[in-house]
Amino acid sequence: MSNSTQAFRVGEVATGSAGQTAHPQHLAHSERLKETFYKIGDSAWCYVGNGLSNQTFIKGPEGIIAIDTGECQEEMRDAIAKLREQTDAPIVACIYTHFHYVAGTTAIVEDRGDANFPIYGHDGIAANLTRFGGEVGPRGSRGMVHQFAMMLPQSGPDAIVNIGLGRFYRNPSHAPYTPGHMPATHTFTEQNQVTIAGLDVVFYPAPSDATDSVNICFPQLDLAVNNIFWPTLFNIFAIRGEEYRDPRVLLQGLDALAELNVEHQIGAHGPPMSGRKEVKASILRYRDSIQFIWDQTVRAANQGLTIDQAIERIKLPLNHEDDFRTQQLYGVVEHHVRQVYTGLFGWFDEDPSKLFPTPQPERAGKMIAAFGGRDAARALFDTALKEEDYRWALEVGSYLVFDQDPIDAAQDKLRLASALRAVAYCSSAANIRNWCLTQALELDGSIDLTRFKIHRFREQEVLAGPADRWVPILRVLLDPLLAESVQGSIGFKFDDGGSAGLMIRNQVAAVVGFDQCDLKLSVTKAAWAKLLGGKMGLSEVLSGISDLAAEDAKKASELLAVFDLESLKR
Repeated sequence: MSNSTQAFRVGEVATGSAGQTAHPQHLAHSERLKETFYKIGDSAWCYVGNGLSNQTFIKGPEGIIAIDTGECQEEMRDAIAKLREQTDAPIVACIYTHFHYVAGTTAIVEDRGDANFPIYGHDGIAANLTRFGGEVGPRGSRGMVHQFAMMLPQSGPDAIVNIGLGRFYRNPSHAPYTPGHMPATHTFTEQNQVTIAGLDVVFYPAPSDATDSVNICFPQLDLAVNNIFWPTLFNIFAIRGEEYRDPRVLLQGLDALAELNVEHQIGAHGPPMSGRKEVKASILRYRDSIQFIWDQTVRAANQGLTIDQAIERIKLPLNHEDDFRTQQLYGVVEHHVRQVYTGLFGWFDEDPSKLFPTPQPERAGKMIAAFGGRDAARALFDTALKEEDYRWALEVGSYLVFDQDPIDAAQDKLRLASALRAVAYCSSAANIRNWCLTQALELDGSIDLTRFKIHRFREQEVLAGPADRWVPILRVLLDPLLAESVQGSIGFKFDDGGSAGLMIRNQVAAVVGFDQCDLKLSVTKAAWAKLLGGKMGLSEVLSGISDLAAEDAKKASELLAVFDLESLKR
């Protein structure tokens, strides 16, 4: 197999217009993602480059259907301004392809002058909008920062190039990013056909990177809109951390999309495509790239190969380099192989060394000792980096940092940062470049990601929804050492009508009903939001509860002190 199918391609680097050091394919991909308002056929427009996602507009006999509204009100407002350069037809309906890009819908209200229009979307959108915050908030936010280059500079070798699916996560010109989501008024879970703006519209549920994704067909226009056919090899594994995306499900959606055999294809990301023969051939190549990864991973597992051995063998066929849609411009094949294997069989791949691995940093210390000491390990690293053996450099560099030796620790962090930069600069995949450079900047002290390693609650976010939603989230903040001898139950009743409780026992906090709790507190939503947001301490909240006995206040403090939230300890 050619080196072009590798996760990073040693020696293949170029310089971008803002001084970025990057792989030529990664730089070239920016041209496809540049800001362009495309006209597709006689009745459709697609705005690429306005944000991470596209905004699409379909013209029917009764007006315009808007599809996806971006990350904020400002983003959609810009898209509508572009539309108005083409037509003054009213926007009469909105469709969401999935839950990621639904935050700018109120801009349609501005354009129309009222909110009296239908919004179509999968029934799962509402649940998904709340599912990815809360309990996994810090890990999810940190992953977003890494994958989407949110803290990379705008110029210089480390500067952002693109993020694979779009130019950037959020368009800087759209700040302050005003939320403007409006929930779907017409939801569905199965394939169905409706008439919108005088056009027949067929919805086909097609889970992709979101369980609520749909393919949308406009038979009269010979056109389809989707969130499953991307401008890069599909991301079975997201380096930011996501739930498993089963390729078998993806293939069903892609097969259905190919069978539509339309003349025009518009995606939630990347440039649109026209030409029946070309569209179908590209979709089939795309689905075959996913099947190849699935089939060959299963084949390797059946033959007794470990994950690392499978990765060494499984390389995409070279014909996938002929179409940018199957190039590794977002994630990389070897990570997708790992994800398929673990999605099917779990983390143990029959490699005995992984059965009970020595934990870090103990392993790092033993490996460094085996190398002959820290100086010998540094020499190994320096040689590996010089010889462009970046995999070994990353491994040895990580041992030096994990060992946490205070002597020359800063220099060892700089060593690992240099290896991460070397990989970033020669990888065609946006996710790899962005993750490695963000990690390198943290290691060399250029950025501080500490705030993404603690659970933070934003006061306005708590105020925006039911107060009782946040009580169960405290479960994952419980410190078992602090809770070792703590037992009891505490319930919260809020002035918005909600309530919830926690039973602390056996070093966990189990969610229970308010009525099941021995200690019951009545708390205003405003005070709860300030407490979780760190604007008010627990003692102040408790002092504001009338008729709360001193012993109950003391018990509440003891129960809540076991959680990793500073405001609950003061």
